Amino acid sequence: MMGPAHSLSGAAAWLGVGAAAAAAGHPMPWPVVLAGALICAGAALAPDLDHKAATISRAFGPLSKWLCEIVDKLSYAVYKATRTAADPRRSGGHRTLTHTWVWAVLTGAGASVAAITGGRWAVLAILFVHMVLAIEGLLWRAARGSSSDVLVWLLAATSAWIIAGVLDQPGNGSDWLFTDPGQEYLWLGLPIVLGALVHDIGDALTVSGCPILWPIPIGRKRWYPLGPPKPMRFRAGSWIELKVLMPVFMLAGGVGCAAALNFI
Repeated sequence: MMGPAHSLSGAAAWLGVGAAAAAAGHPMPWPVVLAGALICAGAALAPDLDHKAATISRAFGPLSKWLCEIVDKLSYAVYKATRTAADPRRSGGHRTLTHTWVWAVLTGAGASVAAITGGRWAVLAILFVHMVLAIEGLLWRAARGSSSDVLVWLLAATSAWIIAGVLDQPGNGSDWLFTDPGQEYLWLGLPIVLGALVHDIGDALTVSGCPILWPIPIGRKRWYPLGPPKPMRFRAGSWIELKVLMPVFMLAGGVGCAAALNFI
């Protein structure tokens, strides 16, 4: 799928988790609902760090382009080192390592560790990166073009600072779900894992499928491209994505938000 659909699906997924958490007796404070939805929306773009033409490659200027090139080469190297004879040969790393459950768990766990060991500045850095990606994904028309980059970064930095300040207030969610001393912000890794997995599931619906389960072999392939039957798949950017899935994500997100905040 394209960036906007990925971001919308990420936000909707976290709002759905918020609804489920409320039903299970662990309701999210409203700042966690808001921050988690934005982080998840941003994290749903992050697996395309292996694609030099993706939204994330433009989000942080030359730095992100350089990082995308490195991740592409790393992903390709891992693919070549672990492929079986049944896995096809390929010339790049797109939709390989960063599109697996392993990558999703590692990035989420890394963010959680950074949040609880790095203090406020680590939390601000995590929020800033994902706010930039969320803005790029959810407000893609306004954020398009290199002339808007500085405005996006300023908006993301301001949002990260405000959200962190609100979360720090007692009862506002810095210790949501993990309440022991020293576990503040441990939950930040959860929307990052979820966003990456939602991205992978979205890509699995497209023509090429997605090797979400690597390195678990399926048949004779280790990089098996999971997806529904081929007649049910669609091309990225097609009318199904734009006219059907994106409105569904917006509706699901709205219902999930209302349930997460106990409005319904």
